Amino acid sequence: MLLAHNPHGGEHLKDMLAGQILWVNWSQLALPAVIYAAILVFWFALRQRFGDGGFYLLFALTVTFSVQLVGVFLVFTSLIAPAIASRSRAGWRGLLFAYGIGALGYALGLAASAWWDLPSGAAIACVLCVLAGVGLRLRPFR
Repeated sequence: MLLAHNPHGGEHLKDMLAGQILWVNWSQLALPAVIYAAILVFWFALRQRFGDGGFYLLFALTVTFSVQLVGVFLVFTSLIAPAIASRSRAGWRGLLFAYGIGALGYALGLAASAWWDLPSGAAIACVLCVLAGVGLRLRPFR
C-alpha cells in the first residue's frame, strides 16, 4: 500500500523480492558490515545471558538488513537450502557441507545468470534449491 502511489513502486517491490545483488556497492555495505560485526560480538559475548529471545532479536535484525541488500528470495533460500542439504550430517562436517552448498550455489547461480542472461537473485535461489535436493540424496561419509 505504501508503494501504490509511487510511480516506481513496482520496481521497488521487485527489488525487495529478487534483490539487486550485482548492483550492491561498497558504500551500501558499510553500515550492514558494522551492524553484522556488532551482532556477532553481542551473540558470542552475551548469548548465555539472553538465550532464545536474544537469538531471535539478533536474527530479525540480521535478516532485515540482509533483505535490504539482496532481497527476500536470496536471504531465505540462503538460510534454508544449505540447512536442508546438510540435515543428515552432524557437527563440523555438516556445517562445512552447508557452507560448501551455499558457496557452490552462489557461484553456479551467478554463472548461470551470466550464461543465460537470467536475473541473478532468482538464478542463485534456483541453483541453491537444486543443490539442496542433491545434497539430501548424497549419503554422508562415515
